Amino acid sequence: MFRFFAALLPVFFVSACFPDESISGFVEPTAEYHLVEIDGVPFNAIATISFPEAGKVEGQAPCNRYFAEQTAPYPWFGLDGIGATRMACENLSAETVFFAALEEMMLAEASGDTLILSNTDGREMVFVAR
Repeated sequence: MFRFFAALLPVFFVSACFPDESISGFVEPTAEYHLVEIDGVPFNAIATISFPEAGKVEGQAPCNRYFAEQTAPYPWFGLDGIGATRMACENLSAETVFFAALEEMMLAEASGDTLILSNTDGREMVFVAR
């Protein structure tokens, strides 16, 4: 048993040498970013995004909590396996707009308390940490 763990030890050390290259490594892990606009239009529902640990994304859409993985190296952005709770509310149309835009984002720019997600078609989501 000891030989098994001794053989795995170098793997653990090597993996610890590589920093998180996803957006999680470039933002404050305790920050919660609130969506303020999509494509220059104010977003009047509540939607958030946060990056609590390497490659992890979670947040609150207008109706539901969601989670996903983000493995692209910064400044690239892309979510894999978006999962969400399935509750209905009066802001379901805003949630549809939010998720549709979020899935299209390809680039991230984190500067101070502002996070901008964008794509090559000129679409943009602006978030501010609170």
